[in-house]
Amino acid sequence: MYLINLKKIALSLLAFLALMLGFVADASAALNAGVQTAFTALQTDALALIDIVWPVATAVTVAFIILGLFKKAAAKAV
Repeated sequence: MYLINLKKIALSLLAFLALMLGFVADASAALNAGVQTAFTALQTDALALIDIVWPVATAVTVAFIILGLFKKAAAKAV
């Protein structure tokens, strides 16, 4: 039952994203040069921020995994 609902949700989300991608491609083709330059600068800044955040996100994820493993080991030891 849950698997069928999950498949429906996944397919709906995929269709929505494909539709939005088509709209974005059409919308960006109609922009003038100044707006296009601003969006390009914004994209460059966003990608730079993502490059800064990735090591932190990785470290936090690994820390949570290690803490979870430690808690399991401590629970079994008691």
